[in-house]
Amino acid sequence: MDSNTRDLQRVVYSTSGTLEDLPYLDDALFDEPMTVEECKAEYLRLKEREKKRQEQVPKEAKKANKHYKPWEISQKGLSPLCESTPNQHNSETAPADERVRYIAEGVMKEKGLEKSDFLNEGGRHTTVKVFLSGATQLLTKEEANGMLAELMPEHWKDENIQALVEAFYANYYNPTQRLPKWQEALFTGSQRLKSDGDQTADTPAVFSPPPMPKKMPKLIELLTSRSPEIYKPAVANAAFPPLGTHLCKVRFCYTDNVEHEATLMNCLMAGTGAGKGCIDEPINHIMADIKHRDEENTRRENEWKKDCQKKGANKDKLVRPEGLVIQQIDPDMTKPALVTRMDEAEDHFVYVKLNELDLFEQLKGQTGKQHFQLMCLAFDPGAEYGQTRVGTQSVTARPKCRFNWNACTTIQKGRRFFSRVLTDGPISRINFCTIPEVEIGAEQPIYGKYDAEFDEQLKPYIDNLTNARGLIDCPQAFKLAKKMQEECAEFARLSQDQTYWNLSHRAIVIAWLKACVLYVANGQKWEKSIEDFIKWSLDYDMYCKMAFFGEDIERATYDGERIGTRGPRNLLELLPDEFTIEDAKRVRLQQGKGTDKTMNMVSTWKKRCYVVQMADGSFKKTPKFINK
Repeated sequence: MDSNTRDLQRVVYSTSGTLEDLPYLDDALFDEPMTVEECKAEYLRLKEREKKRQEQVPKEAKKANKHYKPWEISQKGLSPLCESTPNQHNSETAPADERVRYIAEGVMKEKGLEKSDFLNEGGRHTTVKVFLSGATQLLTKEEANGMLAELMPEHWKDENIQALVEAFYANYYNPTQRLPKWQEALFTGSQRLKSDGDQTADTPAVFSPPPMPKKMPKLIELLTSRSPEIYKPAVANAAFPPLGTHLCKVRFCYTDNVEHEATLMNCLMAGTGAGKGCIDEPINHIMADIKHRDEENTRRENEWKKDCQKKGANKDKLVRPEGLVIQQIDPDMTKPALVTRMDEAEDHFVYVKLNELDLFEQLKGQTGKQHFQLMCLAFDPGAEYGQTRVGTQSVTARPKCRFNWNACTTIQKGRRFFSRVLTDGPISRINFCTIPEVEIGAEQPIYGKYDAEFDEQLKPYIDNLTNARGLIDCPQAFKLAKKMQEECAEFARLSQDQTYWNLSHRAIVIAWLKACVLYVANGQKWEKSIEDFIKWSLDYDMYCKMAFFGEDIERATYDGERIGTRGPRNLLELLPDEFTIEDAKRVRLQQGKGTDKTMNMVSTWKKRCYVVQMADGSFKKTPKFINK
């Protein structure tokens, strides 16, 4: 087998030439299915790939061993591509059985994929995405991993590939979504392949958040070290608002050249009795130094109030003391009290932890939405928050809105709370987390001790945050933000899911701010584990937002005309291999999307080489996206 043989069109077929063999010669073997123009385009594409060294050649077929015999390598008469050896699997994969292979082959046929696509260095990542977009509803994560281990034995353990698998099964699997006809046919056919006694592989695992990376940043490892396993994701996310509160006059420059401070807000949404108090102790120990300083300033403020009460009305009023920096405020606050705290904070953040999200409603004001406006202003760079009053005793100030907070609520209450502002911005600016449900009768989780040793280990990180000042440059976080933008944009182009696309913008900013906070807390030293953790954090945040609010946002956006699904759909898959603009408009209407952006969508696909335009004005999918 020559390494330059890339597909069957480059194989020469012939017989021995004897009369006995000639009857088996089929003229159809010599038919060329590609047009002259397509052949020329294929030639130019391959030449360009050769220049960029993007053609993947098996290691057995290189140099002196160019003409190798893969059938001799195999122990079972199969090529290395299709054969699975024991060391290719670990406890996280299920070896591909007949049912899994049946589904995988059907998905690959539907998506226009070849086995060689999974070994293509230049397009391997996209190939796995396309495969998972069709297999996620049909295979469990372990089964998909087992199939990938067979399709790409040397690359399936790659961190990027595994992160992609985790993201798909965390964000885009929806057990309530009706399968397309071709998927239903595959699922039904695969059931027939099961033995009568096998009743375990009927459906994939339930929709669930992505698992945390095994290796986490040192600070997150410490903060979650006393938490039971089930609570660690919630604690890891909820820790960032109090950590960011320690930063003063610290700025970070985002990819659009806009400077941001550590504006971080977190809402924990979980069922009744799920253990939402798991975040209390870590937050209390993070805020311990601020609380100690606040107690002294609170004592000074109370003494001033007592002295004022001794004076007659408007006589010899004492001037309010300076330096009353009180960052941790009471949950039972009014707007004047909050404005006063912000005004006196001297560029510090103020912080509050709300055991119930409903406590925000005392700030809603006459319009009923001022508490939501506060959430938006707290995230936006340079925004001011305050009030102007005529009375001499009233609070009049407009300080910069530096306001970090944590809140807890049940899922039902949280959805009701945000139901009137689904498309107004608060949801996209908040980092959400949750606690998974446990089975009835599960054992009680046991916490570790938050002792002096814990505080001693935490202190260097807090000191690094407190001592930081000015504009801090973190090139690794900047690069990571670019990477996350590209990955979200690539999926959004194919899915054309406006809800996912809109929510991803600020979710990436939140994840990037977390990376910057970890960078500063770690003494401005970057760790590889920070990147892995932040990628997970973005996926986790998007999972929570799409799971809790995705359908509600779509209903609000389209005025109830369409009930959305949690998982975005790939519109290109719903179109025939050759289609017109009218076909694209029809598919958009079927998915509840308007037709006004059809040309922009197809132009983007054309620019990204997903489709090519034909002479008659119609469009044709490129080989990678053809539905075979």
